Amino acid sequence: MATIDSVTTTTDAHADDSHGHDHDHPSWLAHHFDSPEQQFDSGKLGIWLFLVTEILFFSGMFCAYAIFRMLRPEVFEGCSQFLNTKLGAINTGVLLFSSLTMAWAVRCSQTEEHKKLVALIATTLSCAMVFLGVKSIEYSHKWGMGLLPPGSYFYSAANEHPTAQQLVEIHGFSESMAYFLTNSLYFICAPFALVAVGVLVWLIVAKVSGNAFQYACAKPLLVVALSFFGGVGLGMILESGGEHHDGEHVAAAHIDGDHADAEHADHAHEGDDHGDDDHSHTVAADHSEEAADEVDATMVESPLGDDYAAVKLLAENETNTGLKDLVAAEQTQQSIATGKVLTDPSASDMGISTVEGNVNTPRQAGVFFGIYYCMTGVHAIHILAGIGVLVWLLIRAVRQDFNRQYFGPVDYVGLYWHLVDLIWIYLFPLLYLIR
Repeated sequence: MATIDSVTTTTDAHADDSHGHDHDHPSWLAHHFDSPEQQFDSGKLGIWLFLVTEILFFSGMFCAYAIFRMLRPEVFEGCSQFLNTKLGAINTGVLLFSSLTMAWAVRCSQTEEHKKLVALIATTLSCAMVFLGVKSIEYSHKWGMGLLPPGSYFYSAANEHPTAQQLVEIHGFSESMAYFLTNSLYFICAPFALVAVGVLVWLIVAKVSGNAFQYACAKPLLVVALSFFGGVGLGMILESGGEHHDGEHVAAAHIDGDHADAEHADHAHEGDDHGDDDHSHTVAADHSEEAADEVDATMVESPLGDDYAAVKLLAENETNTGLKDLVAAEQTQQSIATGKVLTDPSASDMGISTVEGNVNTPRQAGVFFGIYYCMTGVHAIHILAGIGVLVWLLIRAVRQDFNRQYFGPVDYVGLYWHLVDLIWIYLFPLLYLIR
């Protein structure tokens, strides 16, 4: 009995100590932290570790971009003509301004300027919604034109905006998918319209019921929800301008590349006889022979120098395969140097100038737009995630949860938001400013 009593007494003492320890902690200080500084530093370390994983995540897509652009630079240059630089620049400016308001909000949370904090968080949210509104115009316009990833790509310069019936009959899409592609803007805007209506109803109910807190939350959120449609309107104005349509014509011209110029040159030489291929080949051969004769007059010296004759003699032995390869490489190099290679242009790979004339194919252009949608789409998902967290911060700011010692959540979300903005600063020139 004495043991049980002692255990009970000890347990009660610990309970009393724990209860007293809870009273020593402010409501915003977690129980497992000893001080606000420790809590803030722990949260700071956690958000930085999270941001490192985000950087690694996006690094994979940037590596894929670098590899594909290195392999087919002309495809990226030609397809980038379809991206509206004005829309990309507007979104860049909007996100840069949102970084300013977010950093300012962190400062206001430290100085306990609660009303200003609410206004700045709402402004940051509005910028995010404008960004998504502009992006919805970009996406819907390209989907209707058929600028899609491989497997779904169907763009044709002869019919840039096919109807739903044409998508079904010509391109083999289902009726539901064809309807979605031709009316994609309405599908994108529908969820945001429902959110705006819901917030409006919430605002009215809060006003009628006299709930000051809910009314204070719903009022800025209604402005945020309507900002999306402001971005849609801005995107429509810029998309309907002349630049993008001019860009499409430039892209169509660029898609043919140097081969378009070559075709015009061939037509000029052919004159009235469009089918005289032998004459064009004869002229090309004559020019090649003249160029070869000119270069033969100044024959370049072999890199092997005086040893070339000895090496060539030793290479006649069938067992000296290494020397045979060396002599063959030397002869090829001399052929290129003397201009003999000009006699057969089709036999050599001259780089970008000899690639396929039409890069507007699902296999090539589709790869570019696949990378475009992957990178910008994942970025847009991060914008949506940031919007969700910012709404949570806005409600807490209205409740005045933050003070001089507790402003960590605002700071952490601010770091995340700056990373999202920084990623877009890289995406904009890499995708929109290639040309």
